[in-house]
Amino acid sequence: MATRTAGARAPKRKAPAAAKADAIAKAKAVAPDVAARIGSTPRTPFRGNPDLFGRLVEDHDRHRALLAMIGETTGKSPDRKTLFVELTRELKAHAAAEEQALWSTVLRDPDTTDVARHAVAEHKEIDDMLGDLAARDMASPGWLRRFAGLKDEYLHHIGEEEQEQFIAAEKHLSAADIREMRRVFERRKKEEKAAAEVEKKLERKD
Repeated sequence: MATRTAGARAPKRKAPAAAKADAIAKAKAVAPDVAARIGSTPRTPFRGNPDLFGRLVEDHDRHRALLAMIGETTGKSPDRKTLFVELTRELKAHAAAEEQALWSTVLRDPDTTDVARHAVAEHKEIDDMLGDLAARDMASPGWLRRFAGLKDEYLHHIGEEEQEQFIAAEKHLSAADIREMRRVFERRKKEEKAAAEVEKKLERKD
C-alpha cells in the first residue's frame, strides 16, 4: 500500500451531530427553500468517523434529507424534479462506489459473503425502484405511493447497513484497509456521479 504523501492531512473525526448537520446542508444546497425534516436517525458508532464507514453514513444522512425534501414537494414542481434527479444520481453513485470500495472485498471473505450479497442485492432493488419512478407521472397519486415505498426500502437498507452490516464487515478489516477503502470510495463516487443518468424502467404496469 502506498504511504501517505508528505503534508497530506487525514480527515478529522466530527461530532455526530455536526456530521449529520453537514450532510443535511449538502442536500439543502440542491433546493434551499425546501425543508429537510429527517427526524431521528438510528444509532450508529460510525457517524462522524473519518474512515470509510463514517463517510458512508455521511452519504446516508444526505440521502435521508433528500428523501424528506422530496416528500415536501408537490406535483411536477421544479424542486421535485431537481431533487429526484439529485437523489437518483446520488444513490447510483453511492451504491457503485460502495460495492467497489467495500463489498467487493468483504464478498471474498467466507465469514462475510452473505452480508455483502445481501447489501448488493438491495442496491439492485433500489435501482429498479428509481427507474420505475422515473418512468411515471410525478403528479400522480401512484407516484407518491411508490415513492413512499422507495423511501421505506432505502431507510431500511441503510439502517441495516449502519447497525449490522458495517459492524460485521469492520471486524474482518484492518485500519489500513478501511483508510484505503475510503480513498477508493471517494474516487469512484466522483466518477460514477459524473456519469450517472436517470433511466426510465417501468417495472409494473398497474
